[in-house]
Amino acid sequence: MEELKLYTYIAVFGTFALYFAIAWWARAGSTSDFYVAGGGITPLQNGMAIGADWMSAASFISMAGMIAFMGYGGSVFLMGWTGGYVLLALLLAPYMRKHGKFTVPEFIFDRYYSKTARVVAVICLIIASLTYIIGQMKGVGVAFSRFLEVDYGIGLGIGMFVVWVYAVLGGMKGITYTQIAQYVVMIFAYTIPAVFISLQLTGNPIPQLGLGSTLADGSGIYLLDKLDMVVTDLGFKEYTTDNLGGTVNMFAYTISLMIGTAGLPHVIMRFFTVPSVQAARASAGYALVCIALLYTVAPAVGAMARLNLMNTIEPVAGQNLEYAERPQWFKDWEKTGLLKYEDKNGDGKIQYTADPATNEMVKVDRDIMVLANPAIANLPNWVIALVAAGGLAAALSTAAGLLLAISSSISHDLMKGILTPDLSEKNELLAGRVVMTIAIIISGYLGLNPPGFAAGTVALAFGLAASSIFPALMMGIFSKKMSGPAAVAGMCSGIGVTMLYVFQHKGIMFIPGTSFLGDMGPNWFFGISPNAFGAVGALVNFIVAFALLKVTGPAPAHIQEMVQNMRIPGNVSAAHDH
Repeated sequence: MEELKLYTYIAVFGTFALYFAIAWWARAGSTSDFYVAGGGITPLQNGMAIGADWMSAASFISMAGMIAFMGYGGSVFLMGWTGGYVLLALLLAPYMRKHGKFTVPEFIFDRYYSKTARVVAVICLIIASLTYIIGQMKGVGVAFSRFLEVDYGIGLGIGMFVVWVYAVLGGMKGITYTQIAQYVVMIFAYTIPAVFISLQLTGNPIPQLGLGSTLADGSGIYLLDKLDMVVTDLGFKEYTTDNLGGTVNMFAYTISLMIGTAGLPHVIMRFFTVPSVQAARASAGYALVCIALLYTVAPAVGAMARLNLMNTIEPVAGQNLEYAERPQWFKDWEKTGLLKYEDKNGDGKIQYTADPATNEMVKVDRDIMVLANPAIANLPNWVIALVAAGGLAAALSTAAGLLLAISSSISHDLMKGILTPDLSEKNELLAGRVVMTIAIIISGYLGLNPPGFAAGTVALAFGLAASSIFPALMMGIFSKKMSGPAAVAGMCSGIGVTMLYVFQHKGIMFIPGTSFLGDMGPNWFFGISPNAFGAVGALVNFIVAFALLKVTGPAPAHIQEMVQNMRIPGNVSAAHDH
C-alpha cells in the first residue's frame, strides 16, 4: 500500500510540476497570447490540445463508468460527443476562423450587429461553461480524495490551486502547451490499463477487439455474452440491449450532445490559435484522431470494469463474497464514501442485486469505475498511479479551457466590447486574470455542492449550449437574411425553455427540494429526460428565430455581403500566406 502511495505521489506531483514549468515558460505577455496563444500553434499541437480540452473528467472518469452501468444506453455519449466534433469541424470552425473574431460573443456581435445579441451570448456562454466546470471539479475532488487520501473538499481545493496557477499565469498560450502534456499523460493512463485488462480477460492486447472476443478461460463464451448472463442473473437489465429511457430519448440525447458539443465556446476558441483557415481544418483532423484513440477504448473499459466488479462480489455463481474478506481496493473506496455496503440480512456476505430491498451495495458511484478498474484487476501499482495522474489531467485540462472561455467573454466581450471600450490592453489582461480567479472560486463552490454525477452535470451544460449558442452560429453562417432581433429572440427562448424544463425536474439552480415536478419519468415531455432536452430547446430556438424573421425583415445588405464572403473559400490572405 505504501508503495502505491509513493508511486501516486510521484505520478501526480511529477505531472503537476511539469504543468507549472510549462505555464512559467509559456506565460502570456499580451492579450493575443492570453486569448489565442499569439495564433502561432501548429495543427498537430492544436489537435492534441483540442483532444485534451475535449477529454474532460466526464470523458475520462465518468463516461466508461456510465457505459459500465448503462451498457448500450451509455453509447449516446460516444455518438453525441464524437459526432458533435465532426459538426464543429465541418460546419462552424472554418467559417468562424475565416471571419477572424476569436470569441463566440464577438462573432455574434458582428454577425447580428447588436450589443444585446453579444450580451445574451455572453450570458448563455457563462451558464453553459459554469455548469460544465462543476463536472470537472467533481472529477478533481473524486480523484484527489481517493489517491491522496484527503477529504473531498481539500482535494478540490488543491485542484483549484493547480488550475489557477497555470491558467491565470499562462492564458491560452500556457494552457495550450500544458494541454499537450496532459493529452500524452491521459492517453497512456487510459490505454495501458485497458491493454492489461483485455489481455487478462480475453488474451487479446487490443481492448477494442478484446470487447468482441471470447474469454481467455477456455470456456468459449464471448465477453459480452458472459456479462449479459452475469447482470441478468442479478436482476439487472441486459447489458447489450438496455437503452436509455426509450428510443425517442436516446435520439434526443444524442442530438443534444452533438449540437451542444458543436456550440461549446472553449473548443471553438481553439481554432483561432492556428495561423490560417487551412491549419484550422488540419487541426480538426488531428484532433479527431487524438479523440478516437481514447473514445474507441471506452466501451471496452466500461464492460470489463463491470465484469470485474461483478466477479469480485460473486466469484462463483450463487456464492457471495464475505464482507470480512473484501479486497483492499474495496476498503480504500469505502473510505471516500463513494462505495457503501450495508449488511441488510446480517449474514456478513455482500449481496449485489437490482432489487433495492435486498441490494447491500447501497452506493457504487459510477465515477469511480475507471479509477478503481486497475486495482480491481490487480494491476501493478505504477499503472494505478498513472490512472490517477490521467484522471486529474483530464479534469484540469478542460477546466482550464472553460475558465479561459468565461474570462474572455467577460473581460473581452462585456468589459472591452460594451462597458469600457477604451480599456487598455494591460488592464484587459489584468481583468481577464481577475475574472478567471473569481470563476475558479465559484466553480469550486459548485463542485462542493454538485448537481448529480459528473457526466450528468456535463450533459446539462451541453443541453444549454445546444439550445442557445449552436443555432445562433448555424443561422449566422448559413442564413444570410437572419436578422439580429430574430436571433436574439431565438437564443432567449431556446435557453429559457431548456432551463425551465431542467429546473422543474432538477431544482431551481439545482437547489435540493425546489424541483416542483420531481425527476419523474411520467412528467417528461414525450419521454425526453432533462439532460436530453437541449435538442428540443434548439428546435424552439430555430422556430422562434425564423418566425420572427418574417416580422423583422432580413439583415442589412452589408451584413448579408459579410456572410457571403465568409462562406466563399479563399479571399483571406492569412490562409494563403502560411
